[in-house]
Order: sequence, then C-alpha cells, then structure tokens
Amino acid sequence: MPTFLSRQQFLRSAALLCAAVAMPAIAAADAFPARPIKLVVPFAPGGNTDVVARLLSQGMSETLGQPVVVENIAGANGAIGASRVAAASNDGYTLLFGTAGTQAINLSLYKNLSQKNLADFEYIALVTSIPNVLVVNEAKTPVKSVAELVARAREQRSGMSYGSPGTGSTVHLSGELLKSAARLDLVHAPYKGSAPALTDLIGGQIDFIFENITPALPFVQGGKLKALAVTSSERLPLLPHVPTMKESGFPSFVTATWNGVLAPKGTPAAVVKRIEAAALKTAASNEFKTKVAALGGEPRQLDSAAFRNFTQNEFKHWEGIIQAAGLQRQ
Repeated sequence: MPTFLSRQQFLRSAALLCAAVAMPAIAAADAFPARPIKLVVPFAPGGNTDVVARLLSQGMSETLGQPVVVENIAGANGAIGASRVAAASNDGYTLLFGTAGTQAINLSLYKNLSQKNLADFEYIALVTSIPNVLVVNEAKTPVKSVAELVARAREQRSGMSYGSPGTGSTVHLSGELLKSAARLDLVHAPYKGSAPALTDLIGGQIDFIFENITPALPFVQGGKLKALAVTSSERLPLLPHVPTMKESGFPSFVTATWNGVLAPKGTPAAVVKRIEAAALKTAASNEFKTKVAALGGEPRQLDSAAFRNFTQNEFKHWEGIIQAAGLQRQ
C-alpha cells in the first residue's frame, strides 16, 4: 500500500530538502574567497579608473585575505572589458570596476553590445565620483569665463573645436551638452586618450576640453591651461576659485565619471555582501579618501541597492544628453 505523508511530515521533508540544496552554496559563500580575485579595469593602465582601482584593490585584499588583482582589458569605451565580465562565471572571482561609460553611456550609444542592459550585473558598491573641468589654452582662446567662451564660439564663423579622450566618454558628452544647451556650432576632435588631447590643447590645435579633473589638474596648477568651470554640483576643494557650470549659467549641467564594483549576474548574495563590505570599508578609510581627493575625485560609499538605483538614474541622465545632442547609435 502507498504511504501518505502528513502535512507536517511533508513540510518537514521539504524544509530538509531545501536546506540540503542550499548547503553547498552556503558553504561556498562561507569559504569565499579561497583564491585571488580578478578586478577588471576596462581601460588602459594609468588613467583615472586604473589608478582608483589599484587603490581600492589594496584595501580590499587586506580585508578579504586574498589578493585582488587588477587586470586591464581596454577597448570600445570600456565595452570589451565589461562584456567579458558579464559573461564570466558568477562565483565572485571576476569583478568589474565599472564607470558611467560602461554602465550608462554605452548602452545608449553603441549597437550590438554583448552586454545588453543594466541587468547583466550585480551592483556591489560605488566608491568614487570624478568630475570634469572645462579648460582652455589662453594663448589660443583668450577667455576668462564660460560666458566669454560661449560668446567667442558664436562670433567665430568656423566651428570652435573641443577635444576628448574618445567618443562616448563623459568628456566628449560634456562638450555635446554645452553644444546643445548653448546652441553652438562646435567640432568634436576625438583622441586616443587624455594625454594626446591635452597635448594638442596646450599646442593650440584645439580650443577647449572638458577633461577629467585628474589629468588636467597639473596643467592648471602649472599655468599651462586655464580652468573656466567644473562640472560637479559644488566647487572642488582643489580648485576653490573655479565656479561650477551651474554657477556659470547652466543650472542643469552636472557631469562626472564614477567608479564602482560589479559582478556577473547571479553571483550569490552572500558573496556580493562580502565583497560589498570590503569595498565600502576601503572607501571609508582615511587613506583611500585622502588619495582620491588628491586626484580631484570625490570618495563615495553607496551600497549595493543604492548603487543600482544610482546607475539607473545615471542611465536616464546620459541617455537624455545623447538624445538631445542628436548622436546616432554606432
């Protein structure tokens, strides 16, 4: 005769089965990390994202008890590295050091990405925000304010040129935002990185650039370039006398790149929490804050849920800028 379980027996058996299934995952999470972790920087060595990633990896290594090793996978405004991580094993051992480009801009600007949407990742922690600074070479572009730059651009018959370290960067789109907001005829000159763009600005080949604060700061402090405005919501401690774009007549002009840690979709929640704790602990340390501030960045500490919400808002923000500029998907 068949034996029928009582309701209580059935529920007890089901609970035991669920526990048995969950035990390997719990054990794996408890053992994490058991080997080195790879933190993919989707840009070349030496840039903002790379420098901050290496600062963060040092602190995370100490907290997690395993090396966090930075690996640079550059190309397509960060899309190649981001796509590699999105397709990686979701065990927590391959992470992405994402940016506004990889998580917000690329999805609106490029077709045929293997990384299709925001849901391809687990969002772990946001740790920095780095604004841009509008700089000119006064010898070529003798202006002292954003208003004077706009007036000069309108007076010129041929379009004034602005540089960027590449199409789709926050530097490029900051120029496009000024172009559409002030209704200017500007010519974009993309370069392969910040160094050649700044070299040509100093040499007089282009008129201005909205460069990340980190590479531009030494030239401003050295007197080779003049800072007209910063794109942060408030003035920067390193450039206290330089107004914001908001103060310069563009109340909604706030742009910045940012850096955060992400993992492939489906990474266990317990593993995400462990990485999140290590990243936020490092971001809260005085050493990390001091070094990021010296780069012109703003230390941030957003946990997983807040980081996801922040990124969703950033996607809408940059999508609006791209659409307003009339940029075609590439």
